[in-house]
Amino acid sequence: MTEMFKIQFTIYSDMVEKFLEELPWGEDVLSQSMRYSLVGGGKRIRPVLALACCEVVGGNSGEIVRFASALELIHTYSLIHDDLPAMDNDDYRRGKLSNHKVFGEGKAILAGDALLTYAFELLAGESKLPPELRLRVIREVALAAGPTGMVGGQVLDLEGEGKKLDLSEIEQIHQAKTGAMLIVSARMGAILGKGTEQEIEQLTRYAKAIGLAFQIKDDILDIEGDSATLGKPAQSDLRQEKSTYPSLLGLEGAKTHLNRQIAEAKEAVKIFGMRAEFLSCLADYIALRQH
Repeated sequence: MTEMFKIQFTIYSDMVEKFLEELPWGEDVLSQSMRYSLVGGGKRIRPVLALACCEVVGGNSGEIVRFASALELIHTYSLIHDDLPAMDNDDYRRGKLSNHKVFGEGKAILAGDALLTYAFELLAGESKLPPELRLRVIREVALAAGPTGMVGGQVLDLEGEGKKLDLSEIEQIHQAKTGAMLIVSARMGAILGKGTEQEIEQLTRYAKAIGLAFQIKDDILDIEGDSATLGKPAQSDLRQEKSTYPSLLGLEGAKTHLNRQIAEAKEAVKIFGMRAEFLSCLADYIALRQH
């Protein structure tokens, strides 16, 4: 990863943080619960990916900050719900107590519901961008977040606990649970940046590869990482008897599979030439991250 990548990543993530901070938060407990999990934490990979893909096709990232930030609301809602006792039952997230440990399970569920709904309010708000592009993006985000995407993947993940899954079943889970929202992040940026269909397709291919890479790395970190660095309990997959890439391929086999996905991602964006440098570095960032 280059110094320029780090600088650009900070520029993108700061754009998102500023937008999220300046949303009209109230003083009521629901607003406090939503803001607790949303603001001041997380890597912001999804909105950063959207902003980067907008620019790589020649668009203006400043015009889509609201749309990109909506992705972070959806991601945060999913984390709040994932941490609940009925799901992964995790007490910590991003180095602090999970939402339900602070506000209670009922309010945590409602905060997640509110973040998801608020995301679509942001997506549907007024914009100078062409309405047909915005409508396409709204539909694609709904598909990625819903029963054929992230939520459906979470159901498959729950059903797979305690079962011996093969590689295709594991990848089906993670292409939906993790990959769908990363793919739609890339597609959002490319669509709103007015990219060609070929450019959108290559960025879709890129995002599919980094989506799998992201989950493989998560599985590796669950074994190799420690709770303090991860900001959540380590080895939770082992406790829940989940089939993971290391459990199926072995730790070294999982790392080899991770490297294949990173190579695939970089190959997909070669058509952009030097403009793809940030996206290539982002793939490396996903592979090398420690939390």
